[in-house]
Amino acid sequence: MKIIVTMGRGGTGKTSFVSLIADYFIRKGDTPLLLVDLDPDQNLGEMVGVDLEAEGRKTVAELLEDTFIGKGGTTIGVAPSERIEHRIWRDGLYEGKNFDFLALGTKWVEGCYCMPDAALRDALSRLTKQYKYVLIDAPGGLEHLNRRVTADVDEIFDVIGPSSKSFSHLIRAKRVAEESGIHWKNFSSIGGFLFPQGLATRAKEISEIRYLGKIEFDEVVAKRVIEGLPLIGLPVDLPGPASVQQILESAGY
Repeated sequence: MKIIVTMGRGGTGKTSFVSLIADYFIRKGDTPLLLVDLDPDQNLGEMVGVDLEAEGRKTVAELLEDTFIGKGGTTIGVAPSERIEHRIWRDGLYEGKNFDFLALGTKWVEGCYCMPDAALRDALSRLTKQYKYVLIDAPGGLEHLNRRVTADVDEIFDVIGPSSKSFSHLIRAKRVAEESGIHWKNFSSIGGFLFPQGLATRAKEISEIRYLGKIEFDEVVAKRVIEGLPLIGLPVDLPGPASVQQILESAGY
């Protein structure tokens, strides 16, 4: 089992990238996969064709609210993450043919994401062993990374955009991961679909972070994202899937 985390600033195309990674592994027969959406905006499900509500599944945040708030429960005593773990498997996990799917979800009550992150972290520590790859779509901020939702990672991909802020985020993300005690084998940067080739040299010059290339702009991918259609099963010769395949092969996959 290998864990791949994709992160980056908002709008760089990281969720599309995660979806195309999943599509690549499915085409290769490298399944089963577990897809985990850590972004409160919950875009990954749409891009891989999973509607949790239609499937009768709930996000981790919804399960916590149902269990400890909606029913007048309490978080005193046994750790909430322990009490809810079986519900994450039973009521939160979407099980598909080639991949399963979990979403952290949007938290509608006051407070930080400490409890949802802890619940998901504890569930993942036992759930991930049955998968060949676990693909985690992390949000633009560093909040969830700092809480070590997963502490042992094989690959961290940071998708960067055409701005100095993306490069700053890249450096900060690596530092946060180091100082939070996250262990990884490879930390790589990927140019997003708006990333100009002219900035590749700058990306390659960043110490200890390998640059693997850029995701090519793809009109078909862009149209499907706008229309809310999944990116699974696209022709492999399209610019988007083809460039993602090249990136993953460069990374050793």
